[in-house]
Amino acid sequence: MNEKAVRPRGLGKRAGLTTELVRRVLRALAWSKFVRVTVIGRELVPRTGPVIVAGNHISMLDAVFLWGALRRRAVAIAMAELWAWPVVGWLVRRLGQIPVVRRDSASGQSALAAGEQILRHGGVLIIYPEGRLVAPGEREPYKPGVAKLALATGVPVVPVGTTGTDEVMPMRRLRGGRRAFDRRRRVTVRFGNPLDPAEFDDPQQFLDRLRERIEELRDAPEPR
Repeated sequence: MNEKAVRPRGLGKRAGLTTELVRRVLRALAWSKFVRVTVIGRELVPRTGPVIVAGNHISMLDAVFLWGALRRRAVAIAMAELWAWPVVGWLVRRLGQIPVVRRDSASGQSALAAGEQILRHGGVLIIYPEGRLVAPGEREPYKPGVAKLALATGVPVVPVGTTGTDEVMPMRRLRGGRRAFDRRRRVTVRFGNPLDPAEFDDPQQFLDRLRERIEELRDAPEPR
């Protein structure tokens, strides 16, 4: 893809240095078994060129584990509320992540345009197609944005199934008497083969296949 004149902040030098620093911390935590995380199929993410990474969304920690599992810098489309959080707000700005106001169509279009610029510059874009946290047993329609981006740009989409993050940090409404953070739980991040948008006739067909692949990865047997 041809590069545009202005390089997105998330692909700039400052974001790159911050990415490396934070990932070293995350890897140290994983190595020390502070958190137990298994990453499967990371090599399926292309080492170069634009790519979309799309996964299920079951915990506020999903993006942390997925972002840490990648070996390329990545920019995520994330809920705008994070930009107001202490520390987290500073970090997402520093990393050049893309805010989106939920249920705001103008904000959604702006976020997709920013995401397309990441792809036009050969970057990795993380998207959660459901657009919100989804509890066990619930089902949320996939938003069309990921399909629109993939079909418009021809960029491959790598599906990801994540399990265990909802046990490490459950949603507040489902927490009950459980801990807000339980590091004893195991997290698995499982990458699948990229989907080529050129093989699909329309966005809904693409979304249906993407959901099928993500659910297959999510439901795969846990590693021993």
